[in-house]
Order: sequence, then structure tokens, then C-alpha cells
Amino acid sequence: MAEPERLSAAQRSKIRRLSQPKELAPDEEGGELNIIPFLDIVTNVLMFVLATISVTFTATIDTSPPRAGGGRANPNQAPSLSLTVIIVGDGFSIKARGGNIAPGCADAGPGLAIPKVNGEYDYNGLKVCAAKLKGLSDDFKEERQVTLSANPNIPYSVVVGTMDAVRVAEPQPGSDKVAELFPEVNFGLAR
Repeated sequence: MAEPERLSAAQRSKIRRLSQPKELAPDEEGGELNIIPFLDIVTNVLMFVLATISVTFTATIDTSPPRAGGGRANPNQAPSLSLTVIIVGDGFSIKARGGNIAPGCADAGPGLAIPKVNGEYDYNGLKVCAAKLKGLSDDFKEERQVTLSANPNIPYSVVVGTMDAVRVAEPQPGSDKVAELFPEVNFGLAR
């Protein structure tokens, strides 16, 4: 068997030099792409979109702002109910053409028309009272407006619940038809 050839010192040096890893210049880097900053930006944009999209798709109820001056009644106009619901801390105070509505919505008189029940606002009682007042006279059948006013410390959810209560009546037994009470809600200023 033949003996393997021995490499010279120069050959060994050249092999060592060529087998060593080379450092690449910055323009020749073939490393990985750093996408972490890009993902940070995408995550921030996604969070912003998710936070603002819930505001975009909210339900709205058409209302009118308070009027600056009280309008004068037209003497040729049919009598109107002029219903006003005032939300106070203890319940609902209701005013109509004849003055204050007494407790229980029975007659005209002082006091809260619909007091709180077990510490909660009685929206069903308000709905029944509004339907009763609208049915008092044929002149009030076509009335569509109610003025809503609230004390400053009343939560927004109570104002919305009150608007819902005075807009439509409960359906009659055996009927799916919902009667409108006062669908046009105007806001009044608490005085």
C-alpha cells in the first residue's frame, strides 16, 4: 500500500485560511430579517382599530336639543298634552297641560308621579302613566312629543331607560303590534 502524500506547510496554511469562517461586510450580510419593529407597529394599529370600532357602531336615538325660548301657543291650535318628564333622585315627576301629576298617575296634584320601587326607577310605571295620560282625550291621541329633563346627578343609563319607556307602549294582550306613545323626545333644561 502506498503511503499518503504529506502536505507541505504552505499547503496546510492555505487550507486553514480557506476553512476559517469569513466575516461579512455590512452590505453583504445574509442574516435574518428583523421583523419585530414591524410587528410592534402592526399590533399598535390593530389595538387602535379595535378600540375605535366599538364607538363607531353604537345605536342612536333621534332627539331635539332644548329650545332657547318658550314658544307662544297658537290660539287656533288644538289643545296639547305638553307632557314633561323630570327625572329626579327619588323617581319621576310628570307635568302635563293641567300641571303636576299626583303620585300613582291618578290625578293632578303635588308629589312624585312615579316614585322609585325598591331603590330602582319604575320604567313600567312610567310607561303605563304615559299611556294613561295620552288616552285621556281624543285631542292627545296624535301627540308625539315629550320633553325630558333630568337633574345633573342622574346617570346616563337612567335617561336612556326613561326615553325608551315613553317612546312605545306595551303590546295589547293577543297582539304583537306595539303602539307608539311619544316617539319624539325633546330635552329640556332642569330649572
